[in-house]
Amino acid sequence: MQFGVGDISPGRRATVVVIGGGQAGLSAGYHLQRKEFASALEHPEAEQSFVVLDAGQAPGGAWRHRWESLRMATVNGIFDLPGFTQPPVDPDEPSRVAVPRYFRAFEEATELPILRPVTVTAVRRADHGEDLVVETDRGAWTTRAIINANGTWTNPVLPHYPGQETFTGTQLHTRDYVSAERFAGSRVAVVGGGISALQQLEEISRVATTFWYTRREPVFREGEFDRDVGRQVVAQVAADVEAGRPTGSIVSYTGLAWTPYARAAERRGALQRRPMFTAIEPAGLREADGTFTPVDAILWATGFRPALAHLDPLGLRNELGGIRMRGTQVVGEPRVHLVGFGPSQSTVGANRAGRDAANALVRHLRQQDLAGASAR
Repeated sequence: MQFGVGDISPGRRATVVVIGGGQAGLSAGYHLQRKEFASALEHPEAEQSFVVLDAGQAPGGAWRHRWESLRMATVNGIFDLPGFTQPPVDPDEPSRVAVPRYFRAFEEATELPILRPVTVTAVRRADHGEDLVVETDRGAWTTRAIINANGTWTNPVLPHYPGQETFTGTQLHTRDYVSAERFAGSRVAVVGGGISALQQLEEISRVATTFWYTRREPVFREGEFDRDVGRQVVAQVAADVEAGRPTGSIVSYTGLAWTPYARAAERRGALQRRPMFTAIEPAGLREADGTFTPVDAILWATGFRPALAHLDPLGLRNELGGIRMRGTQVVGEPRVHLVGFGPSQSTVGANRAGRDAANALVRHLRQQDLAGASAR
């Protein structure tokens, strides 16, 4: 059940606050509901309650912002939300339309207590007791635990190169990309070695002259990414997270697949990778070998990082800049769970992480209650 911002008032309380209403957040909410957590909006005095705070204007998470030309035939698999099978989808339908429609139907069927648009600005430890305070642009919530599931879309990686501010052409990031038509007849530098970079490079190369730049030589894998590969990658990412090491993108672990769009880009000659340029000049790029390449636009398809700045007051990061975790739980702060993070960045991983976080929090809260009862 979706509630508008008019339903928010200062000083509200929920046993668990879920931050983010994308796939990971919806999965977490679904499993809390199955654990008999009540809506904190309809039953604020319930012994166990939860609420989902989502910054989006409507259902769909980051899928609402995907570029216009990204079709369902091209996306890397959208796994079913828990207990809710996807209907047949037209492969030519834009993902920014099809996926949010599916998320909306799930929300309507489950009646999860979702408040939007609500932006969480900070999470702090309460001055007294064992609670956390979730500060938002629509008032504060006091809670015993949080499940953070707000993804990466609001935290794009934006590299800086000497002379960048002097460039007279167009610069944009993946999150600002709509379609290739705006680049027709232009000379376009596409920067990045991930899936989005490859997809956008292939599209733009149909209508423009493209130049592909990456920091490292891209690694393409033959064959499909089967379940065995998926399990290996999840294990590698999990090992890094458990050791407190910062993690990279999923592609940094998997490499790139020879998808139909990658093959199309190769046939078009668009996969001629160049090492990163050394500087940006008003009319183009200074190459690593000292030569100059004129370009009209630079597309920074350089990915995203987890948007976790609102958790900074909790001091979760270690000296390496990583957050050490066990499963979905932050080591040293059992009241905080991160889903859609580390090994659960994929859609199937997000579903499982939502379930695992709900189960772990139920155990943690039960232990707290037993400890409190014994102390009394």
